[in-house]
Amino acid sequence: MTERIISSDQKSEDIDLDITLRPKRLSDFVGQDNIKESLDIFMQAAKKRKEPIEHVLLYGPPGLGKTTLAHVIANEMNAHIKVTSGPAIERAGDLAAILTNMTEGDILFIDEIHRLNKVIEEVLYPAMEDYALDIIVGKGTAARTLRLDLPKFTIIGATTRYNLLSSPLRDRFGSTWRLDFYNNQDMQKIINRSAKMLAVDIEDQAAEEIAMRSRATPRIANRLVKRVRDYADVRSDGKITHNVAHEGLKLLNIDSLGLDEFDRRLLEVVISNFSGGPVGLGSLAAALSEDVGTIEDIYEPFLLQLGLLERTPRGRIATPKAYKHLGLDIPQKFQTLL
Repeated sequence: MTERIISSDQKSEDIDLDITLRPKRLSDFVGQDNIKESLDIFMQAAKKRKEPIEHVLLYGPPGLGKTTLAHVIANEMNAHIKVTSGPAIERAGDLAAILTNMTEGDILFIDEIHRLNKVIEEVLYPAMEDYALDIIVGKGTAARTLRLDLPKFTIIGATTRYNLLSSPLRDRFGSTWRLDFYNNQDMQKIINRSAKMLAVDIEDQAAEEIAMRSRATPRIANRLVKRVRDYADVRSDGKITHNVAHEGLKLLNIDSLGLDEFDRRLLEVVISNFSGGPVGLGSLAAALSEDVGTIEDIYEPFLLQLGLLERTPRGRIATPKAYKHLGLDIPQKFQTLL
């Protein structure tokens, strides 16, 4: 059972449908094989000892399954999971209210855990380490600390910015796993599974086409499957053929490598405005009128993985592959490298 503890302004696109498409068990979770094997041993050992699992930290680019894995762990451990996020916990009292309502074996999932403020972290340390909550009662010279014992529970933290977590917080997690981008074969399995759950017929070639353009990210793959399904329902007979997938993705401005309009614009700005680089992240963000964190967390990882962009001590550089993909002449400075 999942209980969501979220702020009133949090919004999610197609949230009910996304939850439906999420795997419920470890055996249904596609990809991340090394993590799954370690996690399976980790959970089986805990169940054998009849103990809650140790605190878990999951990190990696957005959309790779951190939230899904947290729910899978809860299902496998037959545990009740409460869901919140770093920005939603604004005061120490908010965290105290959550923790005092936990029961033995419960799981607290904290998304964007790197955005917890330092005061909240200080309250979290004894809770994670000693299963105790220190509350200050009174003010001034009459103030005293009251320690409340907590049941043994598990915190699962998820973050896209592992480097922003303080060292004391990182050290209190018993297991830390990094989720990586998925290979094309696993992406096709995810797409076929999602199509089956959406009750839509999809050709293997169509699944391959969508997989190639999904940025190696399951969340994006599921979104594209739903949008191509819409296209198939309106412009075709409802079946996702290779041609339907191709035309649907073309309408979404997603090219053969999975780059969208902003990805291509980013590369074009590096090439045209900054002579291919190097350009600092701040300057690039200003030229694109975009937040530095959004570029660094959302767009850069995939462009770096494809080899279209390079990070250097002096800044970002567009590679010869980027020029070729955009149909531009490769500068003379790269000719000796080809």
